[in-house]
Amino acid sequence: MTLSAPISTGTRRAGAGPVLQVDDLVVRYGAAVALDGVSLSVGRGEMVALIGANGAGKTTLLNTVSGILTPAAGHIALAGRVAHVPEGRELFAELSVDDNLRLGAWRTTSRDSAPIYDVFPKLRDLAGRRAGTLSGGEQQMVAIGRALMAAPDLLAVDELSQGLAPIVVQEIGRHLVRLNQQQGLSVLLVEQNARLALELCPRAYVLETGRVVEEGPSERLRQEGAVKQAYLGGHVSS
Repeated sequence: MTLSAPISTGTRRAGAGPVLQVDDLVVRYGAAVALDGVSLSVGRGEMVALIGANGAGKTTLLNTVSGILTPAAGHIALAGRVAHVPEGRELFAELSVDDNLRLGAWRTTSRDSAPIYDVFPKLRDLAGRRAGTLSGGEQQMVAIGRALMAAPDLLAVDELSQGLAPIVVQEIGRHLVRLNQQQGLSVLLVEQNARLALELCPRAYVLETGRVVEEGPSERLRQEGAVKQAYLGGHVSS
């Protein structure tokens, strides 16, 4: 097993090779195999979705890429810094919004949170509020903002839509697309809501029981019979 160390980050450049390359990744929990030979890539300036049912291994993959879990076999190459937005947000409820944001910058030289309020203007008036008093959508903005404080090359988001109203999810999704298009931020979106993920990301992988079973342009996957039946309710909206 080889796990490459992150290299120093620089200007984000689309098309300059993958920011993340995963090859033949195997992860086990005791005797149980959670990921069985998974391979995927995320290019610089690319938004990629990883969809699948609950228990497919999506969170395991993100936790392994982020260094939380140790793989049993395989290769992970990170050409830059990855920041992980965990499932359930995991904010410090008793700390203020601004304190939660600045905690994300513990490995950087600047803890200026002002740029995050430009990305999420709604948070500006909430900066002094305890994070635990916010709505779910506001907390998700804080969690993403905290990750952005690390100045990542790759933003890995686990279950963006969990527990949120569709209109809130669409708003936050638009922020991610804007970051990708305007700043060239690479995004790996791990999401059980396949319709949302395929709408936001031009390319996607489908994970089932620890294996990638489909991959390709999201538009094509939206038309695949098996994907439509399993994840899109058997039809695709026009």
